[in-house]
Amino acid sequence: MPKILEQVSLELRKRNYSLKTDQAYRKWIKDYIVFSGTKHPAKLGAEDVEKYLSYLAINRNLSPSSQGVALNSIVFLYKHILKMDIGSFRDFKKAKRRLHIPVVFSKSEVKKVLSNLRGVNWLVVSLLYGSGLRLMEALRLRVKDVDLEQNIIIVRDAKGDKDRVTMIPVSLRPFLEEQTRKRKIEHEYDTSRNKGMSTLPFALARKYKNESGRFSWQYVFASPKYIRNDEGQICRHHLYETTIQKAVAKAVIISGINKHGTPHTFRHSFATHLLENGYDIRTVQELLGHKSVKTTMIYTHVLNRGGLGVKSPLD
Repeated sequence: MPKILEQVSLELRKRNYSLKTDQAYRKWIKDYIVFSGTKHPAKLGAEDVEKYLSYLAINRNLSPSSQGVALNSIVFLYKHILKMDIGSFRDFKKAKRRLHIPVVFSKSEVKKVLSNLRGVNWLVVSLLYGSGLRLMEALRLRVKDVDLEQNIIIVRDAKGDKDRVTMIPVSLRPFLEEQTRKRKIEHEYDTSRNKGMSTLPFALARKYKNESGRFSWQYVFASPKYIRNDEGQICRHHLYETTIQKAVAKAVIISGINKHGTPHTFRHSFATHLLENGYDIRTVQELLGHKSVKTTMIYTHVLNRGGLGVKSPLD
């Protein structure tokens, strides 16, 4: 198994898949092999794949998206690693799609949680709410993608490998300027110690050998610890998501809010409050980077629009 997983990881890196995809594919491939009695995947066939996918839907009650990732992982294994055609496997139990209403903070709850955050944690979460960013989109921001002159943020390689543009809240501009200034000082210090490189996406580090040392490619929210990039250079990666997740969980408890709030709740709140303020759904869809307006429509349920907007006869 370890050899197979190493081959999967190597092939994914060659094809410029993200680290998250790498971790997810290896996780599901390992789970598939364990489920199949630790047999070598080359000795398994379409029926075994169908049995596993049905098990995920029936016994583990997975969502369609998780089942889809598991399916894609297995297809990748057979197609690119084992180079096998095991035929079609369509006769498996499909996971049921369920409509979940997202957890949303009220405006007063947002203020309470933010008031219990400090420093970089506060600034990151403020961007999630003020700009509608996903957590990893905020943490992966590079200096070059924060345009303080035009008050815009360019989100690179977002979900679905798409770029998009969103706004910088005017109230956050001075804090982002200060954060950029601190990162500039930090980067100059790192450079003086031959640790001023950055991790570049895809094959850019090999194509533009001097770019990784430029300040423009540095992460806005850098980790206090050093790592080695793919070229073996010592550099700073971005903050880990668990840092923000733990800070938000603690702030929600301190605020006395009886909701399961996470960093992503602030993105949901961003969309809901924009719709409350009268902005049209297409504008919100564009800011969120949703491929379909149907995805954005979920927030109309939170607002109790449509059929749920009817006034009760008791009132």
